Order: sequence, then C-alpha cells, then structure tokens
Amino acid sequence: MMISKRYRNALLLAKTYPSADCYSDHVPVVGKFKLKLKKNSKPFTNIKFDLAILKTNQTIREKYQISVQNKFEALGDAEEVEQQWENFNSAIMEAATEVIPKVKRKAKQKWMTEEILNLIEERRCAKGNKEKYEQIHKKVQEKWNMSKVNWINEKCKEKEQQRKHAPQTMYRNIEEFTGKRTFLSTGWKKSNTW
Repeated sequence: MMISKRYRNALLLAKTYPSADCYSDHVPVVGKFKLKLKKNSKPFTNIKFDLAILKTNQTIREKYQISVQNKFEALGDAEEVEQQWENFNSAIMEAATEVIPKVKRKAKQKWMTEEILNLIEERRCAKGNKEKYEQIHKKVQEKWNMSKVNWINEKCKEKEQQRKHAPQTMYRNIEEFTGKRTFLSTGWKKSNTW
C-alpha cells in the first residue's frame, strides 16, 4: 500500500484479501486510518481601544458618556439575564467604536519604523502570490537590517556620550541596549552542619 509521507503515522492497519473474488488479477488491500481533521476556526479579531485617552481628553470622555447613556436609554428591559448582558455589552462596544480611537499598532523592536510595518502588512496580504511575497520579503529584510544597524549605531554614540559625561546613566541604560538585566547577587553562607 502506497501512502504519502505526511500520513505515514495515520495508517493503523493494512490487510490483503487474496481470496476475494472480484474478477481482477489484483489483490484487494484494505487499510484502517486514524485521521484528525483541522478545526475550521473563524478569525477572531479583538479590537483594542485607546482607553487611556478617556483619562486625558475631556471632550472624548464626555462624548463617550453621552453615547453610552443614549444607548442604555434606547435598550428595552430584557427579562433574561443573558439577553440583558448581550444588550449591555453591545451598547458599550457600539459607543466605544463610535467615540474612542483604536490603539495604533506598536512595533515590538525599537528599531522598526512605520515603513517596515507597512511592508510587513503588504507582505502578509501577498501570501497567495509567491513571487510578490518573496520580493516584498527581501525588501522587509533589507529595511529591517538597515534600520537595526542604524539604531545600534545611534545607541552606541549615545552610550559614548554618556560614558564621558554621565557614567551612572550609561550603566543604567545598558539594560535597554542589551536586553539583559543585571541582578545583585547575595552571597551564600556555607554551613558546616549536614
């Protein structure tokens, strides 16, 4: 029995039936498979709102309060708790989408620019077209490496200036540059008792 390499672990049992009368010179082969199907999941996008703006911006806070109040007044009294929760949740989410701005995407690495983020998004959209994907991927890698080298050079110059003028701050800021934290270790006292 020939089987694809991918499914070699899925084949549990294979039997031949040489005595089967099926008017053929071939011997029928029966196999037992254990196959797991991938769950078809719906893409869930969690919308992140910039809630910190409610503390800082008075006008947006007032607009949000008015919007939520209007949504609650428009709601009817539901008898079931589940229905009340759904109404409550939908009212707050609708008011938030109308008034509160979404959180801007933030780069994980400090050297990433908006241009690189846009190229990454463009690359993600071009997954179906292999040639275009590879072309954009090369651009992303070039920009990424160039940006990283520039960021490291800039930080090194900054550290040189700090070494000359403020060595204490230089050592405090090395953690940001290397990504490693230094911990003060306390000594261990060896006891003679076992």
